[in-house]
Amino acid sequence: MSKLVYIVDDEQAISKLLTYWVRDKWKYDIEVFGNGEDLLRKLVNKPDLVLLDIMLPGMDGIEVLKRIKQLDENLPVIILSAQGSIEVAVDALKFGAFDYFAKPIDIQRLEPAIKNAIKNYDLTKELENLKENVKKEYSFDNIVSADGKMQDVFKLVSKVLNNDITVLIYGESGTGKELIARAIHYNGKRKDKPFIVVNCASIPRELLESELFGHEKGSFTGAHQRKLGKFELANGGTLFLDEVGELEMLLQAKLLRVIQEKEFERVGGTELIKTDVRILSATNRDLRQAVERKEFREDLYYRLNSFPISIPPLRYRKGDIIVLAQHFLDTFNKKLNKNSKGFSKKALKLIYEYNWPGNIREMENTIERCLIIAEKEVIEVDDLPPHIRAAESVNTTEISGALFSDDVIVPFEKLKEEAIRHALKITEGNIVEAAKKLQLGRATIYRLMEKYNIENRTID
Repeated sequence: MSKLVYIVDDEQAISKLLTYWVRDKWKYDIEVFGNGEDLLRKLVNKPDLVLLDIMLPGMDGIEVLKRIKQLDENLPVIILSAQGSIEVAVDALKFGAFDYFAKPIDIQRLEPAIKNAIKNYDLTKELENLKENVKKEYSFDNIVSADGKMQDVFKLVSKVLNNDITVLIYGESGTGKELIARAIHYNGKRKDKPFIVVNCASIPRELLESELFGHEKGSFTGAHQRKLGKFELANGGTLFLDEVGELEMLLQAKLLRVIQEKEFERVGGTELIKTDVRILSATNRDLRQAVERKEFREDLYYRLNSFPISIPPLRYRKGDIIVLAQHFLDTFNKKLNKNSKGFSKKALKLIYEYNWPGNIREMENTIERCLIIAEKEVIEVDDLPPHIRAAESVNTTEISGALFSDDVIVPFEKLKEEAIRHALKITEGNIVEAAKKLQLGRATIYRLMEKYNIENRTID
């Protein structure tokens, strides 16, 4: 795709020379302007570079440069000037110019400068797009849940987005603790800074100190050069300590000091390094019991546990099981280039009744497996893993047997609607009881009733 260069110069001889080189020789698209005002009106067309003269009629080049940077701070501007003074060059660079060329222009130097400016702008735009995609990926809208218990979790998360309080996320393996941590970071005030993850259980204990705090060259066998630790890499952003309950006592003491003093030393070093890092941590252990057994420092526990958030396991979030199953079906349909229409009623019943000890991670892997081996347009019972087919029912709510009585495929939205209607029927229209039966929040029940036009009365 051809790149667009704006040339701004009121001297026709210079404009023609630049047009010859930039368009005819170097094959860029161009537009030429005789003054800054005309250029600013056309910036909505998003050029890839501006070649800007200093001495212009009306608004001078430095003022035009300032205006450009207000509209798009990343758009590269190369200043051209007959005033070859150091002061002009310094002003241009101070206000954000990518480069400066005195007239007469050295064409041999200008071509690589243009290429570098455009390449740098492309990389900047790509980085900004990646950041936006990450923010969208970890927005609350992308965390799939319809269960009232998770809505309560989201309310707690919303309280800690724009402050630096330490958050300890509790939950079994596979419940989505890291997803919640990323949502806190990418929706908070540090979202444009690094998010660094350390899995305290997966790194050998003898290496974990170096991983966290870095080390100096020669500090131990194999330390051939200085290494920056996660605390330095995360400076200004967030450090997520996953499975923090696995830290040994010596490291717990050093971590406590960093949290309190906001400074540390590299392994084998003596220099005090300041750090500005928000600490989020997660565990699947009961740290209160670990404190009582003298396996975890009490003072560190209270530091990390300033704002606890507990994520319920999937077996206690029955309202999410079918929603997540459909979500993963849609996800892997795209990823695997499949076109599955859904689940048979019997398969969906088994998915709903299964205990899911591995939580969301187990469900994600299970649905992917089902799609890979399925030979029909729907996921059948035989496509489910044997342990799910053989699992005894642990049904905790009353779901109408008619929904799962045969192999007729019912649209996913219809299943949700019928579940609400059946719950209201057996509770004689009592929304509080219906919410308990479905393990949903009352607000969720009201929202779904409005969506499906269900009146608040006994369902005939």
